Amino acid sequence: MADFDGKVALITGGGGGIGRATALAFAREGAKVVIGNRNIERGEETVNLIRSNGGEACFLQTDVVSEEAVRALTEHAVSTCGRLDVAFNNAGVEGLAAPVADQTEENYRYVMDINVKGVWLSMKYQIPRMLETGSGAIVNHSSVAGLIGARGLGIYSASKHAVMGLTKSAALEYSAHGIRINAINPAVIDTSMADRLAAGIGATADDLDAMHPIGRMGQADEVANAVLWLCSDKASFVTGTGFCVDGGYTAQ
Repeated sequence: MADFDGKVALITGGGGGIGRATALAFAREGAKVVIGNRNIERGEETVNLIRSNGGEACFLQTDVVSEEAVRALTEHAVSTCGRLDVAFNNAGVEGLAAPVADQTEENYRYVMDINVKGVWLSMKYQIPRMLETGSGAIVNHSSVAGLIGARGLGIYSASKHAVMGLTKSAALEYSAHGIRINAINPAVIDTSMADRLAAGIGATADDLDAMHPIGRMGQADEVANAVLWLCSDKASFVTGTGFCVDGGYTAQ
């Protein structure tokens, strides 16, 4: 795994699940970690976990739908840690599980604002700071639903396809300036979101396991490891792509 000693890593949605696992992983590899999260208690809990293991971390309450909040988070990272090297734009929601014709405008706006606008705003403020140092790596959280359709989750799937479009376009615009931008595309990961997904579509944990050729859901640490690799020098020739961590789901 990469060595992130002296690097500064910013993570949105770092209060739990994949975001927290990735924050802890970056800290173990020596990075100073900046957490953005809507829920103050969960964000501070992640910071305390990092510090209790000897790492460096700080937190700023952040709603990625708010341009001012996203700008403030990025500036907080730079003012507190001196620079910004990597970012994992992880904050996201699955929204209402229902067929497309039964979806609501309220759910559409909720999902698209957080999943798409939040990623765009994050890159809008992260990229200029990385340009100042001439290098950087960004990973945006998409999904297997950003590559294929998802019954009952059409709005979510549309939002994650949009993340892929933003990722590819930004990679084309900034790769020549030393900034690599990729997306991560997990299948079902054993987190609270998976629990909500199961309830929404009337599935059991066994049903979710069986969706994957590998025979189980993924673990948050497995996604975190992939994010760290994409942000590392070992992935120096990787940009503009979606990296599947899906137990064979999209190979079916």
